[in-house]
Amino acid sequence: MSELALIKEKVKALYESDPHIHINVSMPRLKPALKNVRVVITAIYPNIFRIEEDNESERHSYTVQYTDILTKQIEILELNTAK
Repeated sequence: MSELALIKEKVKALYESDPHIHINVSMPRLKPALKNVRVVITAIYPNIFRIEEDNESERHSYTVQYTDILTKQIEILELNTAK
C-alpha cells in the first residue's frame, strides 16, 4: 500500500472515530503559519477532505489534499500520536 493510501486510510479512520483534530499548517500561500489549530473534518472525498475551524466566533472552511500531508505542508497532530 502506498504512503498516500495509508494517509487516506488514517484520515478516514479519524473522521469516523472523532473528526475533531488539531493541525499545523505551513504553506507558502498562508501567512502566518498556523500551529495547533483545532478543526473538524466535515467531509471525505477520494482526493481531498474538508475541514472547518472549530471556533465559535469565526467559521472558516478549507479543502485539503492528502498530498498536503504527504509533503508536510499540513500536519495532523493526531496522526503523529497514533503511530
